[in-house]
Amino acid sequence: MRAKLAPSMMCADFINLEKDIQVFERAGVDYLHIDIMDGHFVPNFTLGPDFVRALRETTDIPMDIHLMVERPENYIELFQPQAGDIVSVHQESTVHLHRVLQKIKDFGARPAVAINPATPVMLLKDVLWDVEVVLIMTVNPGFAGQRLVPATLSKIAELRSMGLPIEIEVDGNVSFENAAKMRRAGADIFVAGSSSIFRKDMTLEEGIKRLREALSE
Repeated sequence: MRAKLAPSMMCADFINLEKDIQVFERAGVDYLHIDIMDGHFVPNFTLGPDFVRALRETTDIPMDIHLMVERPENYIELFQPQAGDIVSVHQESTVHLHRVLQKIKDFGARPAVAINPATPVMLLKDVLWDVEVVLIMTVNPGFAGQRLVPATLSKIAELRSMGLPIEIEVDGNVSFENAAKMRRAGADIFVAGSSSIFRKDMTLEEGIKRLREALSE
């Protein structure tokens, strides 16, 4: 399975957002990763439904909506997921995980479950057949620019070894060096942020090219 890119929109240039999106379209990125934070599940606030609606009016690139919120079942409808979108909810954020995943399916989107670095893969065993994507957080969620939690690499490999028909997404310090390690461990979708394509010392085009080169090593 080829590696897929999902630029993290919380790292984008909001003043020149349309310009960034045009770069992503020309580069053929697979998703736009949108971090939704409520200030409770994670200690930060980012983006929201209006931002997603604005993106949909600007591009046909599918959305990768990452709900880092408590009780995500209360918010899915606000984002009006569409066919081709990924919607991720955290295993740690709800006591009704199956119900939330079914709600995502009802919209026609790809249901995904996310886990924090300290959450073991085995806690997902009863939902793995209900999802198309598992998002493994490789840093503690909430802020860009954090260091990789090394133990998360073995979690990627553990999940891949199960042989399930799912895609594995990784989010957190997906640098050029770390992306290559994540790819070798079995990751498929790479959330690209401030440590790769949004680095200050290169253009978006240069960052995307270098990340793809790292993933093909």
